[in-house]
Amino acid sequence: MDTSGKIIGGNIKSYRQRMGLKQEDLARYLDIQRESVAYYESGARQIPLEKMEKLADLFGVDLYDLFEENETRKNVNVALAFRADDISTEDLVHIAEFRKIVHNYIKLKELSEENAC
Repeated sequence: MDTSGKIIGGNIKSYRQRMGLKQEDLARYLDIQRESVAYYESGARQIPLEKMEKLADLFGVDLYDLFEENETRKNVNVALAFRADDISTEDLVHIAEFRKIVHNYIKLKELSEENAC
């Protein structure tokens, strides 16, 4: 098992748990088997980029946040993650889409402010 796989897997697990989701919930959202989620979280298998992008959207973080090694930054990201109980797969899709819109808006606003200076 490589170190980056364990880091990514651990971060995914932290976000999933913070959101109050089970591995089964994530598996349905990603359209994969629950066992695959377990393998990804343990770092035993490498997660495909398209699945990581979907997870970043769902968790409301940048893709690179899934690679975060700094414990302080990880803890902040996890603490700010959305938490939901008893949520449907369709709801997860809508939440991920909304978060992506908000995230892109914030990036555009920051770029606009940088260019104004």
